[in-house]
Amino acid sequence: MPGKVFDSTAAAVADIGDGATIAVGGFGLCGIPDALIEAIADTEATDLEVFSNNCGVDDHGLGILLSIGRIRRVTASYVGENKEFARRYLAGELEVELTPQGTLAERLRAGGTGIPAFFTPAGVGSPIADGGMPWRYNPDGTVAIASPPKETRVFGARRYVLEEAINADFALVHAELGDTEGNLVFDKTAMNFNPLAAMAGKVTLAQVERLVEPGEIDPGAVHLPGVFVQRIVCTGPQNTRIEKRTVNAGGRA
Repeated sequence: MPGKVFDSTAAAVADIGDGATIAVGGFGLCGIPDALIEAIADTEATDLEVFSNNCGVDDHGLGILLSIGRIRRVTASYVGENKEFARRYLAGELEVELTPQGTLAERLRAGGTGIPAFFTPAGVGSPIADGGMPWRYNPDGTVAIASPPKETRVFGARRYVLEEAINADFALVHAELGDTEGNLVFDKTAMNFNPLAAMAGKVTLAQVERLVEPGEIDPGAVHLPGVFVQRIVCTGPQNTRIEKRTVNAGGRA
């Protein structure tokens, strides 16, 4: 089998083409695969469909792809820190499916474990289950596409809604440590959506800060086994950013 290690992010993303579906790890700006996202921005790939907890900020992460018009559709649970996202959505330039955060996590995990769908109580009695959420607007502000109603069933006197698993053409993740077989270790809260996104991708690309040989990572320390990772590229230490800085204005805390 060919090796999983790529010399550059450009080589790793070279076959991501128009219309690709992509699951992206990270939460806010924590643990996002920023180098891989920037590499996609340097290609001509467009009309992308993205599954991610959020869509970055205006000038970083997925916000870069959004600002240059490469993303057609987003499935996310939180989009509140991106003004360009809101503008494109309300102007009818972007299709958006909002989903509860736990539901998004389980849809990704289910995709990776071969479970086609599952029932959850999250969203029952709301437009999540009943339908009618605006997925895309017309430029005049009317609704062009609304979410359809979903199947619900009663189990043990409680109603649940059916949610379908997510399977993406590609997945992009960031890890602190990886070996050449694709075994990954994430740094603290960067665990967030990274393992789940990796599981949902048919082809998973991992950018790692440190790359080592097989056997150098304690098997008990592996957060994601290499069976879920097809491509790995070492991008060096990540320049992490703070999404919203909050400081003490002075005085006693």
